[in-house]
Amino acid sequence: MKGKGAYIKQLNEKTVKELVSERKKLKKELYNLRMKNAIRGLKNTHKIWEVRINVARVNTVLKSKISKKSWQ
Repeated sequence: MKGKGAYIKQLNEKTVKELVSERKKLKKELYNLRMKNAIRGLKNTHKIWEVRINVARVNTVLKSKISKKSWQ
């Protein structure tokens, strides 16, 4: 991934179903990272922060797409 702008553009191109599956995948990854961190098996703890930010980005795009549909 080149940056947050590129990632957000990718998210904007996805459908609502794809965004929901992306969020589910990211939340599962976040859970796994937290479990590894709890048993001190995670070397790159910044990954937790990155995944949390990406979940928030997906939620933001998803909410905007849903609200646009409700206005149409």
